[in-house]
Amino acid sequence: MQVVETSSEGLKREFTVTIPADEIEKRVDEKLAEISQKVTLKGFRPGKVPASLLKKMYGKSVLGEVLEEAVNESSRKALEDNEIRPAMQPRIEVTKFDDGSELEYKLAVETMPEFEMVDFSKIEIEKPVAEATEEEIDKALANIASQQKTFAKVKRNRKSRKGDAVLIDFVGKVDGVPFEGGAAEDYELELGSGTFIPGFEDQIIGAKGGESVEVKVTFPENYGNAELAGKDAVFEVTVKEVREPVEVEINDEFAQKLGLENLEALKNAVKEQIENQFSQASRMRMKRDLLDKLAEMVDFPVPEGMVQGEYEQICRQLNPQAADEHDHDHAEGEEHEHKPVDDGLDDEQKAEFRAIAERRVRLGLLLSEVGAQNNITVPVDEVNRAIMEQARQYPGQERQVIEFYQNNPEAMNQVRAPLFEDKVIDFIAELAKVTEKKVSAEELMKDPDEEEGSEEG
Repeated sequence: MQVVETSSEGLKREFTVTIPADEIEKRVDEKLAEISQKVTLKGFRPGKVPASLLKKMYGKSVLGEVLEEAVNESSRKALEDNEIRPAMQPRIEVTKFDDGSELEYKLAVETMPEFEMVDFSKIEIEKPVAEATEEEIDKALANIASQQKTFAKVKRNRKSRKGDAVLIDFVGKVDGVPFEGGAAEDYELELGSGTFIPGFEDQIIGAKGGESVEVKVTFPENYGNAELAGKDAVFEVTVKEVREPVEVEINDEFAQKLGLENLEALKNAVKEQIENQFSQASRMRMKRDLLDKLAEMVDFPVPEGMVQGEYEQICRQLNPQAADEHDHDHAEGEEHEHKPVDDGLDDEQKAEFRAIAERRVRLGLLLSEVGAQNNITVPVDEVNRAIMEQARQYPGQERQVIEFYQNNPEAMNQVRAPLFEDKVIDFIAELAKVTEKKVSAEELMKDPDEEEGSEEG
Protein backbone atom coordinates (compact mmCIF):
# COMPACT_ATOMS: atom_id res chain seq x y z
CA MET A 1 0.00 0.00 0.00
CA GLN A 2 1.26 3.43 -0.93
CA VAL A 3 -0.01 6.65 0.71
CA VAL A 4 0.89 10.05 -0.73
CA GLU A 5 -0.27 13.30 0.84
CA THR A 6 -1.53 15.55 -1.96
CA SER A 7 -2.94 18.49 -0.04
CA SER A 8 -2.69 20.07 3.42
CA GLU A 9 -4.61 23.28 4.03
CA GLY A 10 -5.72 24.29 7.51
CA LEU A 11 -7.61 21.36 9.00
CA LYS A 12 -8.12 19.73 5.59
CA ARG A 13 -5.83 16.90 4.46
CA GLU A 14 -5.98 14.85 1.28
CA PHE A 15 -4.15 11.64 0.39
CA THR A 16 -3.92 9.36 -2.62
CA VAL A 17 -3.90 5.73 -1.54
CA THR A 18 -2.79 2.98 -3.93
CA ILE A 19 -3.26 -0.74 -3.31
CA PRO A 20 -1.29 -2.99 -5.70
CA ALA A 21 -3.14 -5.35 -8.06
CA ASP A 22 -1.35 -8.44 -6.69
CA GLU A 23 -2.54 -7.63 -3.15
CA ILE A 24 -6.15 -7.39 -4.33
CA GLU A 25 -5.80 -10.61 -6.32
CA LYS A 26 -4.33 -12.37 -3.28
CA ARG A 27 -7.27 -11.28 -1.12
CA VAL A 28 -9.76 -12.46 -3.78
CA ASP A 29 -8.04 -15.87 -3.99
CA GLU A 30 -8.14 -16.23 -0.20
CA LYS A 31 -11.88 -15.44 -0.14
CA LEU A 32 -12.56 -17.92 -2.95
CA ALA A 33 -10.55 -20.58 -1.08
CA GLU A 34 -12.79 -20.03 1.95
CA ILE A 35 -15.88 -20.39 -0.23
CA SER A 36 -14.56 -23.61 -1.83
CA GLN A 37 -14.58 -25.30 1.59
CA LYS A 38 -18.26 -24.53 2.10
CA VAL A 39 -19.89 -24.57 -1.35
CA THR A 40 -21.54 -27.75 -2.68
CA LEU A 41 -21.87 -28.19 -6.46
CA LYS A 42 -23.28 -31.18 -8.27
CA GLY A 43 -20.49 -33.30 -9.75
CA PHE A 44 -17.80 -32.04 -7.42
CA ARG A 45 -16.67 -33.27 -4.03
CA PRO A 46 -16.57 -30.69 -1.21
CA GLY A 47 -13.43 -28.58 -1.49
CA LYS A 48 -12.68 -29.82 -5.05
CA VAL A 49 -14.60 -27.20 -7.07
CA PRO A 50 -12.12 -25.67 -9.59
CA ALA A 51 -10.96 -22.15 -8.76
CA SER A 52 -11.81 -20.96 -12.28
CA LEU A 53 -15.44 -22.05 -11.85
CA LEU A 54 -15.67 -20.44 -8.41
CA LYS A 55 -14.26 -17.22 -9.82
CA LYS A 56 -16.83 -17.26 -12.61
CA MET A 57 -19.68 -17.83 -10.16
CA TYR A 58 -18.60 -15.66 -7.22
CA GLY A 59 -15.83 -13.47 -8.56
CA LYS A 60 -17.80 -10.20 -8.83
CA SER A 61 -19.38 -10.37 -5.39
CA VAL A 62 -16.08 -11.44 -3.79
CA LEU A 63 -14.21 -8.63 -5.55
CA GLY A 64 -16.73 -6.06 -4.26
CA GLU A 65 -16.33 -7.38 -0.72
CA VAL A 66 -12.53 -7.36 -1.01
CA LEU A 67 -12.43 -3.80 -2.33
CA GLU A 68 -14.65 -2.55 0.51
CA GLU A 69 -12.48 -4.27 3.13
CA ALA A 70 -9.29 -3.03 1.49
CA VAL A 71 -10.49 0.57 1.42
CA ASN A 72 -11.68 0.45 5.06
CA GLU A 73 -8.46 -1.13 6.35
CA SER A 74 -6.09 1.01 4.27
CA SER A 75 -7.86 4.29 5.05
CA ARG A 76 -7.82 3.49 8.78
CA LYS A 77 -4.10 2.66 8.60
CA ALA A 78 -3.36 5.83 6.58
CA LEU A 79 -4.99 7.94 9.30
CA GLU A 80 -3.20 6.11 12.10
CA ASP A 81 0.21 6.30 10.40
CA ASN A 82 -0.21 10.05 9.86
CA GLU A 83 -1.50 10.51 13.46
CA ILE A 84 -4.75 12.08 12.24
CA ARG A 85 -7.80 12.47 14.47
CA PRO A 86 -10.72 12.80 12.03
CA ALA A 87 -13.34 15.38 12.94
CA MET A 88 -15.91 13.60 10.78
CA GLN A 89 -16.20 10.51 8.61
CA PRO A 90 -13.51 10.81 5.89
CA ARG A 91 -14.64 11.22 2.29
CA ILE A 92 -13.41 8.48 -0.05
CA GLU A 93 -13.50 8.65 -3.86
CA VAL A 94 -12.18 5.81 -6.03
CA THR A 95 -10.18 7.41 -8.83
CA LYS A 96 -8.80 4.35 -10.63
CA PHE A 97 -9.64 0.66 -10.81
CA ASP A 98 -10.08 -1.95 -13.53
CA ASP A 99 -10.39 -5.67 -13.00
CA GLY A 100 -6.88 -6.97 -12.56
CA SER A 101 -5.32 -3.56 -11.96
CA GLU A 102 -4.30 -1.60 -8.87
CA LEU A 103 -6.85 0.30 -6.80
CA GLU A 104 -6.37 4.03 -6.33
CA TYR A 105 -8.59 6.29 -4.28
CA LYS A 106 -8.59 9.78 -2.82
CA LEU A 107 -8.95 10.12 0.96
CA ALA A 108 -10.15 13.57 2.11
CA VAL A 109 -10.42 14.28 5.82
CA GLU A 110 -10.87 17.20 8.21
CA THR A 111 -8.76 16.87 11.33
CA MET A 112 -9.59 17.77 14.88
CA PRO A 113 -8.03 21.13 15.76
CA GLU A 114 -5.29 21.47 18.35
CA PHE A 115 -5.61 24.23 20.94
CA GLU A 116 -4.31 25.31 24.31
CA MET A 117 -6.50 24.47 27.26
CA VAL A 118 -8.12 27.35 29.10
CA ASP A 119 -7.09 28.24 32.65
CA PHE A 120 -10.53 27.91 34.21
CA SER A 121 -9.41 29.44 37.52
CA LYS A 122 -9.26 32.83 35.76
CA ILE A 123 -12.97 32.74 34.91
CA GLU A 124 -15.20 34.91 37.10
CA ILE A 125 -18.97 34.60 36.80
CA GLU A 126 -22.07 35.55 38.78
CA LYS A 127 -24.74 33.01 39.61
CA PRO A 128 -28.11 34.69 40.21
CA VAL A 129 -30.13 33.13 43.05
CA ALA A 130 -33.62 33.86 44.35
CA GLU A 131 -35.53 32.76 47.44
CA ALA A 132 -38.94 31.12 47.54
CA THR A 133 -40.58 33.89 49.58
CA GLU A 134 -44.02 33.74 51.20
CA GLU A 135 -45.23 36.04 48.43
CA GLU A 136 -44.04 33.59 45.76
CA ILE A 137 -45.65 30.67 47.59
CA ASP A 138 -48.97 32.55 47.94
CA LYS A 139 -48.87 33.46 44.26
CA ALA A 140 -48.30 29.82 43.32
CA LEU A 141 -51.16 28.69 45.60
CA ALA A 142 -53.48 31.24 44.00
CA ASN A 143 -52.53 29.90 40.58
CA ILE A 144 -53.28 26.33 41.69
CA ALA A 145 -56.61 27.50 43.10
CA SER A 146 -57.53 29.22 39.81
CA GLN A 147 -56.98 25.91 38.01
CA GLN A 148 -59.30 24.17 40.47
CA LYS A 149 -62.11 26.72 40.29
CA THR A 150 -65.73 25.69 39.85
CA PHE A 151 -68.83 27.55 38.73
CA ALA A 152 -72.31 27.83 40.30
CA LYS A 153 -75.58 29.02 38.77
CA VAL A 154 -76.15 32.73 39.33
CA LYS A 155 -78.79 33.51 41.95
CA ARG A 156 -80.59 35.99 39.71
CA ASN A 157 -80.73 35.54 35.98
CA ARG A 158 -78.33 38.27 34.85
CA LYS A 159 -76.41 38.83 31.64
CA SER A 160 -73.27 36.72 31.24
CA ARG A 161 -69.92 38.44 31.33
CA LYS A 162 -66.29 37.57 30.72
CA GLY A 163 -65.06 35.17 33.42
CA ASP A 164 -68.47 33.53 33.78
CA ALA A 165 -69.33 30.11 32.45
CA VAL A 166 -72.44 29.26 30.46
CA LEU A 167 -74.18 25.91 30.13
CA ILE A 168 -75.12 25.64 26.47
CA ASP A 169 -76.55 23.42 23.75
CA PHE A 170 -75.32 24.21 20.26
CA VAL A 171 -75.49 23.05 16.65
CA GLY A 172 -73.00 24.30 14.06
CA LYS A 173 -73.75 24.51 10.34
CA VAL A 174 -71.76 25.33 7.21
CA ASP A 175 -73.87 26.41 4.24
CA GLY A 176 -76.93 25.37 6.27
CA VAL A 177 -75.69 21.79 6.76
CA PRO A 178 -74.66 20.48 10.21
CA PHE A 179 -71.08 19.20 10.31
CA GLU A 180 -69.52 16.37 12.29
CA GLY A 181 -68.35 17.39 15.76
CA GLY A 182 -70.23 20.69 15.60
CA ALA A 183 -72.96 19.93 18.14
CA ALA A 184 -73.13 19.32 21.89
CA GLU A 185 -75.57 19.45 24.82
CA ASP A 186 -74.98 20.67 28.37
CA TYR A 187 -71.54 22.01 27.52
CA GLU A 188 -69.96 24.27 30.15
CA LEU A 189 -68.01 27.02 28.40
CA GLU A 190 -65.90 29.54 30.31
CA LEU A 191 -66.21 32.90 28.58
CA GLY A 192 -62.82 34.39 27.84
CA SER A 193 -61.01 31.07 28.03
CA GLY A 194 -60.32 30.97 24.29
CA THR A 195 -61.53 27.36 24.19
CA PHE A 196 -63.63 27.86 21.06
CA ILE A 197 -62.66 29.41 17.74
CA PRO A 198 -62.07 33.20 17.73
CA GLY A 199 -65.25 35.26 18.01
CA PHE A 200 -67.49 32.51 19.39
CA GLU A 201 -67.27 33.33 23.09
CA ASP A 202 -67.50 37.10 22.51
CA GLN A 203 -70.94 36.68 20.96
CA ILE A 204 -72.24 34.76 24.00
CA ILE A 205 -71.24 37.53 26.41
CA GLY A 206 -74.36 39.46 27.42
CA ALA A 207 -76.77 36.54 26.98
CA LYS A 208 -79.06 35.41 29.83
CA GLY A 209 -80.16 31.91 30.80
CA GLY A 210 -83.01 30.75 28.55
CA GLU A 211 -81.96 32.90 25.58
CA SER A 212 -80.93 31.71 22.11
CA VAL A 213 -78.02 33.23 20.24
CA GLU A 214 -76.97 32.90 16.61
CA VAL A 215 -73.19 32.90 16.53
CA LYS A 216 -71.45 33.63 13.22
CA VAL A 217 -67.78 32.74 12.94
CA THR A 218 -65.10 31.89 10.39
CA PHE A 219 -62.85 28.91 10.95
CA PRO A 220 -59.13 29.82 10.89
CA GLU A 221 -57.20 29.02 7.71
CA ASN A 222 -54.90 26.72 9.71
CA TYR A 223 -57.79 24.90 11.45
CA GLY A 224 -57.06 21.25 12.24
CA ASN A 225 -60.00 19.96 10.16
CA ALA A 226 -59.10 20.82 6.56
CA GLU A 227 -62.74 20.51 5.45
CA LEU A 228 -63.71 23.39 7.76
CA ALA A 229 -60.57 25.54 7.47
CA GLY A 230 -61.36 29.07 6.27
CA LYS A 231 -65.12 28.44 6.03
CA ASP A 232 -67.95 30.53 7.48
CA ALA A 233 -70.18 28.79 10.02
CA VAL A 234 -73.33 29.58 11.98
CA PHE A 235 -73.94 28.10 15.44
CA GLU A 236 -77.44 27.98 16.92
CA VAL A 237 -76.75 28.31 20.64
CA THR A 238 -79.18 27.90 23.53
CA VAL A 239 -77.90 29.39 26.80
CA LYS A 240 -79.41 27.19 29.53
CA GLU A 241 -77.63 28.72 32.53
CA VAL A 242 -75.23 31.48 33.42
CA ARG A 243 -72.74 30.38 36.06
CA GLU A 244 -70.33 32.51 38.09
CA PRO A 245 -66.98 31.37 39.49
CA VAL A 246 -66.99 30.06 43.04
CA GLU A 247 -64.11 31.44 45.07
CA VAL A 248 -61.79 28.67 46.16
CA GLU A 249 -60.67 28.88 49.77
CA ILE A 250 -57.05 27.90 50.24
CA ASN A 251 -57.27 25.88 53.45
CA ASP A 252 -56.74 22.36 54.82
CA GLU A 253 -59.76 21.05 52.90
CA PHE A 254 -58.35 22.44 49.65
CA ALA A 255 -54.99 20.78 50.36
CA GLN A 256 -56.70 17.45 51.09
CA LYS A 257 -58.50 17.58 47.74
CA LEU A 258 -55.06 17.74 46.17
CA GLY A 259 -53.94 14.65 48.11
CA LEU A 260 -51.96 16.36 50.89
CA GLU A 261 -52.50 16.17 54.63
CA ASN A 262 -53.08 19.85 55.31
CA LEU A 263 -52.35 23.38 54.09
CA GLU A 264 -48.92 23.38 55.71
CA ALA A 265 -47.97 20.25 53.75
CA LEU A 266 -49.23 21.88 50.55
CA LYS A 267 -47.19 25.02 51.21
CA ASN A 268 -44.06 22.93 51.82
CA ALA A 269 -44.63 21.02 48.55
CA VAL A 270 -45.14 24.28 46.66
CA LYS A 271 -42.04 25.80 48.26
CA GLU A 272 -39.96 22.78 47.25
CA GLN A 273 -41.26 22.99 43.68
CA ILE A 274 -40.46 26.71 43.47
CA GLU A 275 -36.98 26.12 44.88
CA ASN A 276 -36.37 23.45 42.25
CA GLN A 277 -37.52 25.81 39.49
CA PHE A 278 -35.30 28.59 40.82
CA SER A 279 -32.35 26.21 41.15
CA GLN A 280 -32.71 25.08 37.52
CA ALA A 281 -33.09 28.67 36.29
CA SER A 282 -30.09 29.76 38.36
CA ARG A 283 -27.96 26.99 36.94
CA MET A 284 -29.05 27.77 33.37
CA ARG A 285 -28.13 31.43 33.81
CA MET A 286 -24.76 30.46 35.29
CA LYS A 287 -24.14 27.99 32.45
CA ARG A 288 -24.99 30.59 29.82
CA ASP A 289 -22.62 33.12 31.42
CA LEU A 290 -19.87 30.49 31.66
CA LEU A 291 -20.23 29.50 27.99
CA ASP A 292 -20.11 33.18 26.99
CA LYS A 293 -16.86 33.59 28.93
CA LEU A 294 -15.39 30.45 27.37
CA ALA A 295 -16.35 31.64 23.89
CA GLU A 296 -14.43 34.86 24.54
CA MET A 297 -11.35 32.98 25.76
CA VAL A 298 -10.93 30.47 22.93
CA ASP A 299 -10.32 31.07 19.24
CA PHE A 300 -9.13 28.19 17.09
CA PRO A 301 -10.07 26.94 13.60
CA VAL A 302 -13.01 24.54 13.45
CA PRO A 303 -13.79 21.85 10.85
CA GLU A 304 -15.97 23.29 8.08
CA GLY A 305 -17.95 20.06 7.78
CA MET A 306 -18.98 20.20 11.44
CA VAL A 307 -19.92 23.88 11.13
CA GLN A 308 -22.00 23.18 8.02
CA GLY A 309 -23.85 20.34 9.78
CA GLU A 310 -24.60 22.57 12.78
CA TYR A 311 -25.60 25.45 10.49
CA GLU A 312 -28.12 23.26 8.67
CA GLN A 313 -29.53 22.08 12.01
CA ILE A 314 -30.04 25.70 13.11
CA CYS A 315 -31.74 26.50 9.80
CA ARG A 316 -34.07 23.54 10.30
CA GLN A 317 -35.09 24.82 13.72
CA LEU A 318 -35.50 28.48 12.79
CA ASN A 319 -36.55 28.12 9.14
CA PRO A 320 -38.64 24.89 9.16
CA GLN A 321 -40.55 25.63 5.95
CA ALA A 322 -37.36 25.82 3.85
CA ALA A 323 -36.03 22.69 5.60
CA ASP A 324 -39.20 20.76 4.74
CA GLU A 325 -38.97 21.84 1.10
CA HIS A 326 -35.27 20.89 1.05
CA ASP A 327 -36.04 17.38 2.39
CA HIS A 328 -38.94 17.00 -0.04
CA ASP A 329 -36.67 17.94 -2.95
CA HIS A 330 -34.14 15.29 -1.91
CA ALA A 331 -36.89 12.69 -1.79
CA GLU A 332 -37.84 13.54 -5.39
CA GLY A 333 -34.58 12.11 -6.79
CA GLU A 334 -31.07 13.10 -7.78
CA GLU A 335 -32.10 14.81 -11.00
CA HIS A 336 -34.34 17.21 -9.09
CA GLU A 337 -32.95 20.67 -8.35
CA HIS A 338 -32.63 20.79 -4.57
CA LYS A 339 -33.49 23.92 -2.64
CA PRO A 340 -30.86 24.78 -0.02
CA VAL A 341 -31.91 24.37 3.59
CA ASP A 342 -31.32 28.12 4.12
CA ASP A 343 -33.50 29.11 1.17
CA GLY A 344 -35.42 32.30 1.96
CA LEU A 345 -32.94 33.64 4.50
CA ASP A 346 -31.23 36.95 3.77
CA ASP A 347 -27.45 37.37 3.90
CA GLU A 348 -27.55 38.87 7.40
CA GLN A 349 -29.51 35.90 8.78
CA LYS A 350 -27.20 33.40 7.06
CA ALA A 351 -24.15 35.12 8.53
CA GLU A 352 -25.76 35.20 11.99
CA PHE A 353 -26.70 31.51 11.91
CA ARG A 354 -23.27 30.49 10.64
CA ALA A 355 -21.60 32.46 13.45
CA ILE A 356 -23.84 30.66 15.97
CA ALA A 357 -22.93 27.32 14.38
CA GLU A 358 -19.21 28.08 14.54
CA ARG A 359 -19.48 29.10 18.20
CA ARG A 360 -21.39 25.92 19.07
CA VAL A 361 -18.87 23.69 17.31
CA ARG A 362 -15.90 25.44 18.93
CA LEU A 363 -17.42 25.22 22.41
CA GLY A 364 -18.47 21.62 21.77
CA LEU A 365 -14.90 20.66 20.83
CA LEU A 366 -13.54 22.46 23.90
CA LEU A 367 -15.98 20.74 26.29
CA SER A 368 -15.32 17.38 24.64
CA GLU A 369 -11.57 17.80 25.14
CA VAL A 370 -12.05 18.87 28.78
CA GLY A 371 -14.15 15.76 29.35
CA ALA A 372 -11.59 13.49 27.65
CA GLN A 373 -8.60 14.95 29.54
CA ASN A 374 -10.36 14.63 32.88
CA ASN A 375 -12.00 11.23 32.34
CA ILE A 376 -15.51 12.64 32.62
CA THR A 377 -18.09 10.04 31.61
CA VAL A 378 -21.84 9.52 31.85
CA PRO A 379 -22.79 6.33 33.73
CA VAL A 380 -25.18 3.97 31.94
CA ASP A 381 -27.78 4.28 34.72
CA GLU A 382 -27.99 8.06 34.18
CA VAL A 383 -28.59 7.56 30.45
CA ASN A 384 -31.24 4.94 31.24
CA ARG A 385 -32.96 7.32 33.67
CA ALA A 386 -33.07 10.03 31.00
CA ILE A 387 -34.54 7.55 28.51
CA MET A 388 -37.18 6.50 31.06
CA GLU A 389 -38.15 10.15 31.52
CA GLN A 390 -38.57 10.43 27.75
CA ALA A 391 -40.63 7.22 27.69
CA ARG A 392 -43.01 8.48 30.39
CA GLN A 393 -44.08 11.24 28.02
CA TYR A 394 -45.71 8.56 25.84
CA PRO A 395 -48.08 6.60 28.12
CA GLY A 396 -48.73 3.10 26.81
CA GLN A 397 -45.76 3.26 24.43
CA GLU A 398 -42.95 3.17 26.98
CA ARG A 399 -41.52 -0.13 25.74
CA GLN A 400 -41.41 1.03 22.10
CA VAL A 401 -39.63 4.26 23.11
CA ILE A 402 -37.03 2.37 25.17
CA GLU A 403 -36.44 -0.15 22.34
CA PHE A 404 -36.06 2.71 19.87
CA TYR A 405 -33.18 4.16 21.88
CA GLN A 406 -31.62 0.75 22.51
CA ASN A 407 -31.60 0.00 18.77
CA ASN A 408 -30.55 3.47 17.64
CA PRO A 409 -27.01 4.50 18.69
CA GLU A 410 -27.42 8.00 17.23
CA ALA A 411 -30.56 8.62 19.29
CA MET A 412 -28.77 7.24 22.36
CA ASN A 413 -25.94 9.72 21.78
CA GLN A 414 -28.49 12.56 21.63
CA VAL A 415 -29.58 11.58 25.15
CA ARG A 416 -26.03 11.19 26.42
CA ALA A 417 -24.62 14.43 24.91
CA PRO A 418 -26.47 16.98 27.14
CA LEU A 419 -25.75 14.85 30.24
CA PHE A 420 -22.04 14.85 29.34
CA GLU A 421 -22.09 18.60 28.69
CA ASP A 422 -23.68 19.29 32.07
CA LYS A 423 -21.02 17.21 33.84
CA VAL A 424 -18.22 19.10 32.07
CA ILE A 425 -19.86 22.46 32.87
CA ASP A 426 -20.08 21.45 36.55
CA PHE A 427 -16.39 20.43 36.46
CA ILE A 428 -15.36 23.82 35.01
CA ALA A 429 -17.61 25.72 37.43
CA GLU A 430 -15.85 24.02 40.35
CA LEU A 431 -12.54 25.48 39.13
CA ALA A 432 -13.91 28.93 38.23
CA LYS A 433 -14.70 31.73 40.66
CA VAL A 434 -18.50 31.70 40.97
CA THR A 435 -20.13 34.42 43.05
CA GLU A 436 -23.77 34.17 44.04
CA LYS A 437 -25.89 37.26 43.46
CA LYS A 438 -29.30 37.60 45.10
CA VAL A 439 -32.00 38.70 42.66
CA SER A 440 -35.78 38.83 42.59
CA ALA A 441 -37.76 35.88 41.29
CA GLU A 442 -38.91 37.99 38.35
CA GLU A 443 -35.34 38.89 37.42
CA LEU A 444 -34.17 35.29 37.73
CA MET A 445 -36.93 33.88 35.54
CA LYS A 446 -36.69 36.60 32.90
CA ASP A 447 -35.40 35.58 29.47
CA PRO A 448 -31.79 36.83 29.18
CA ASP A 449 -32.39 37.64 25.49
CA GLU A 450 -35.16 40.06 26.53
CA GLU A 451 -32.78 41.72 28.99
CA GLU A 452 -30.17 42.22 26.25
CA GLY A 453 -32.83 43.64 23.94
CA SER A 454 -34.00 46.14 26.56
CA GLU A 455 -30.41 47.23 27.27
CA GLU A 456 -29.73 47.74 23.57
CA GLY A 457 -32.95 49.71 23.22
